[in-house]
Amino acid sequence: MATTLKAEARSGRTKGDRNRLRAEGKVPAVVYGKKVPQTSIAIDQKELLALIKANRHAIIELDVPQLGKQPVMINEIQRDAINRQLLHVDFHQINMDEPVNTTVRLEYTGEAIGVQEGGILQIQLHELDIRCLPTQIPSVIEVDVSSLGIGENLLVSSLQLSAGIEIKTNEHDVLATILTPQKAEPETVDEEPGAKTEDAPGEAAAKSEETV
Repeated sequence: MATTLKAEARSGRTKGDRNRLRAEGKVPAVVYGKKVPQTSIAIDQKELLALIKANRHAIIELDVPQLGKQPVMINEIQRDAINRQLLHVDFHQINMDEPVNTTVRLEYTGEAIGVQEGGILQIQLHELDIRCLPTQIPSVIEVDVSSLGIGENLLVSSLQLSAGIEIKTNEHDVLATILTPQKAEPETVDEEPGAKTEDAPGEAAAKSEETV
């Protein structure tokens, strides 16, 4: 089910207008698409942050002034380079009967055989690029790593998704691998400068004779 987000009309286009909106707890934004002319809007910052945290690539039912509720997806997010504050967001209106390109989070499950044997699981990819109808977009894609042994890789090509979902990520990319455990090096004791060493029995006798 799409998340509903209410947009407010925005008329000001200057930097001062945008700063004023941000001071009021709103984020300047724009929405556009085949059925929606490019429209400047403003979104409540708290609601938008919560949506992005939950699923940045989710389908959103955006309630646009004078245009009504439109299915959209976030196309671009601009943030301040220092404090990471939301500066601007682009919403792209989509058609529910046409495929879209999007990104879905990967969730790794199971305990790899290699990990049980002392290996280390290293995750290489956390998201997967796909193309499908908006109604087919999964909230998460599970990746079972339980069969992975030490030194083995799991590739994108091994994933089996539902019919109609096309994987856009390179099929040769590595999802996860099991690293060989490193052997601990034996500890060595460094002698302190000037430290005396014990003489062998023969050496001690020779020294005694020299001093007689």
